[in-house]
Amino acid sequence: MSAVGRAIWFIESHFESDISLEEISEAAGLSRYHLSRVFGLITGHSISSYIRGRRLSRAVPALVGSSSTILEVALCAGYGSHEAFTRAFRDQFGMTPDAVRRQGHARNLVLLEPIRMDPAHLNDLEPPRFETLQPMLFAGLQEIYPHGGNAAIPSLWQKFNAHFGHISGQKGNVAYGICTHIDGEAEKFRYMAAVEISDAGDLPADFATLKLPGQRYVVFAHRGHVSGIPATMNRIFGAWWPTSGLEHSETPDMFERYDERFDPYTGMGVTEIWLPIRAYAERCERFSDDIML
Repeated sequence: MSAVGRAIWFIESHFESDISLEEISEAAGLSRYHLSRVFGLITGHSISSYIRGRRLSRAVPALVGSSSTILEVALCAGYGSHEAFTRAFRDQFGMTPDAVRRQGHARNLVLLEPIRMDPAHLNDLEPPRFETLQPMLFAGLQEIYPHGGNAAIPSLWQKFNAHFGHISGQKGNVAYGICTHIDGEAEKFRYMAAVEISDAGDLPADFATLKLPGQRYVVFAHRGHVSGIPATMNRIFGAWWPTSGLEHSETPDMFERYDERFDPYTGMGVTEIWLPIRAYAERCERFSDDIML
């Protein structure tokens, strides 16, 4: 079972009680941040929105078919007051609990059913390679997205591609999609569509810059349409990473590298996924190589 599958199993087994992101991460075998990132990529939901949606969906039958008061239903769903439950319910379904009770059915509500992970849909991974990069300076457009909100990323690329090839100081003909975490924020991430530059001179006003330190990376190839990257990420973090003995470095979370093997018009080709690893992992890798020799 993948890490996301383990997380979903744990949530489905415990969501009627108070569960923390730490508990879910421990059950999944990933850090809080990386589980949040991969969960959003694979399911289209943040962990908190999935738990909220499941709790509220489970509350609907009690509203329609039981004699429990709305407050009793709210308390069973983990809400401390009628008002808090009503706000969350209206945000989820576009109707208040009172309105659903009065209509006596839930046919017009879109309930969130349990997500079922199908292992057959996991991409096979090619053996990764290891690379060491010197410090790099990037420039591009960036936005903050909720985990699971990656469907909006193509519009950022559409805007950025109008600049590609005409950016002051651009090095080479390679584009990068760089994901970085936001301190103190487990539900959102920052994504930059960028190129490497030699200096931050004459850049468009809406461009941001990012400098990455020199460090070691493990590199995976994703082949096919770019929309399949979430499945490849699920395979990496769900099956390969937990048994790799590697530890993820701090910055960036990851980056995608798009070179001449990728066609931005069709979205088809080869995308490289670069994940930074800590220095001690590099030493372990060299040590393993020495033993094999």
